[in-house]
Amino acid sequence: MLPAVITAKFSKAAIGATLAIALTAASAAPVQALGKNEQKFLQGVAAAMVMDRILDDMRRQQRKQPKQYYTQPAPVYNYVAPAPVYRPAPAPHYQTSIYATPAAAAFNSYSYTDRRRIQQRLAAYGYYRSGIDGSFGPGTYNAVLAYANDRGQRNALGSQAGAYGVYDGLVY
Repeated sequence: MLPAVITAKFSKAAIGATLAIALTAASAAPVQALGKNEQKFLQGVAAAMVMDRILDDMRRQQRKQPKQYYTQPAPVYNYVAPAPVYRPAPAPHYQTSIYATPAAAAFNSYSYTDRRRIQQRLAAYGYYRSGIDGSFGPGTYNAVLAYANDRGQRNALGSQAGAYGVYDGLVY
């Protein structure tokens, strides 16, 4: 015995085929009396009826099947904290090397002659007491710091641009 599903499909197909054959056979006798155009028209009508029946069967089967919807899974957010970055605390001003100050960077950007001239002017004003060698050291740093303090320009030494202003006043 055949399963019920196959039998039902087979019987529907058999009914459709039988109907098509019956229509063709029944219409064959009068068709012979018709011309070629009429015969073609009747064949088209029969084919349309058969196709309609087949399409109806397919629509019924689609209605019986449950619709499957695609559902997108909810996004998963995994937060990854950035790796900690070690940043040492800034050293107090008294622990900072004098060679890493903006005043040192500005002083060393001048030519050798201009550096000597800065030291000469600081010595002439009484702030510098070391040898005039054109190199930046503790004596030059302390002299520039004292000179800027007396002129009210101590904050200017906190930036390289401000230090240029102090040194330009000594050179030119």
